[in-house]
Amino acid sequence: MANLFSPITIKNLELKNRIVLPPMCQYSVQKKDGIPNDWHFVHYTSRAVGGAGLIIVEMTDVEPDGRISDFDLGLWSDDHIPAFARIVDSCHNYGAKTGIQIAHAGRKAQDAKVPVSSTTTPFDDTFNQPKALTTDEIKNMVEKFRKAAKRAMKAGFDTIELHGAHGYLIHQFHSPFINQRSDEYGKDLSKFGVEVIQAIKSEMPAEMPLIMRVSAKEYVRDGYDVDHMITICKEYKKAGVDVFHVSSGGEAPLSAAGNMGPHGRPSTHAGYQVPFARKFKETFDIPIIAVGKLDNPYLANSVIGNGDADMVAVGRGMLRDPQWALNASVVLGKKIELPKQYIRGY
Repeated sequence: MANLFSPITIKNLELKNRIVLPPMCQYSVQKKDGIPNDWHFVHYTSRAVGGAGLIIVEMTDVEPDGRISDFDLGLWSDDHIPAFARIVDSCHNYGAKTGIQIAHAGRKAQDAKVPVSSTTTPFDDTFNQPKALTTDEIKNMVEKFRKAAKRAMKAGFDTIELHGAHGYLIHQFHSPFINQRSDEYGKDLSKFGVEVIQAIKSEMPAEMPLIMRVSAKEYVRDGYDVDHMITICKEYKKAGVDVFHVSSGGEAPLSAAGNMGPHGRPSTHAGYQVPFARKFKETFDIPIIAVGKLDNPYLANSVIGNGDADMVAVGRGMLRDPQWALNASVVLGKKIELPKQYIRGY
C-alpha cells in the first residue's frame, strides 16, 4: 500500500516521496526586480535538506504588473534565469526535485496602476479597476506565459506548475462569476487556460509533466462548485495537464462575506479540501495533489493510504518546520536516508 514515503514517477519525474512544498509567496524580492535572492535560496534549499520530495517555487509572474506585489518573483526576463538555476541546482544536491509556479495575478495585482483581467470589475474597492484584455492582448499574454516556460526550462526546473486557482488571471477567465465577457473567451470559459497550457507545453520536453493548480470551488454567492471545475479541467487535461493540484477559493475578498450566501466560508478544519481532491481522483486518471491543513503526519499519510490523492502538499507546516518531512518519517516509523549532519538529532 502506498504511503507518504513511497516513491512516485510521473512521466519522467521521479520523486523519492509524496511530500510537496507548495508555492508559498515570500514577498521578499528586495529590489523589486523579480530576481530571487539569498532568502529564496536558503528557504528552498533548507526544505530540500529537510526531505521534501518536490519543491514548487512560489508564484512567479510573466510580467512586472502580473505580480501580487512588487516584492514577488518574476520570469519575464533572461536576467532571472541564473538566480533560479542556483536554487534548482542546490535543491537537486539534496535529493529534491523542483518545479516553478508560473502565473499572472490579473485583477489581484495590488501594485499595478492598471491591472488586467477578463473583466473591468475590481477585486474589491481597495484594488485598482482592471482593464479587460482585448483578443489581441490575450494572445500576447499567452505568448508571455510561453516565454516564461522557456526560461524555466533554461533554469533547469524538473516541472512547471500553472496557477489557475485563487482568483488569479486564469481563474478570472474560467469563473462565470468573474468572467462576463460576450466574446469567444466568455463563451468558452476554458479557452484562455487551454491556450496557455498548450503554449507552455510547447516549451517543455514531451516526457516532462505539467502540473496545474485549480480552485475546485468558489465560496462567493453565485460562485461555481466542483462539478463546474471538473468540466473545465477535462478540457485542461486534453490540452496537456498531467497533474492537478486541488485547492479552493480566492475569488472574492473576506469583506464579501455578506455575499457568500448558501455556500458560506470554508470551515478550514484539518483536511477540509481533501474531499475536492478525492472527487478529482475519482474523475481523472492522472495524479492528484491534495492541500489544506495537512501538516499532521498521520493525516497526511492517510490521504495517500486511503487513495484520496497521490501526493500531499504541506505549506504552512513546512514554513514552521523546514524538516517537516524528516520529522514525519520518525512519527510514522518510516526509515529514510537522513542528512549525515543531522543523524545525531534523530
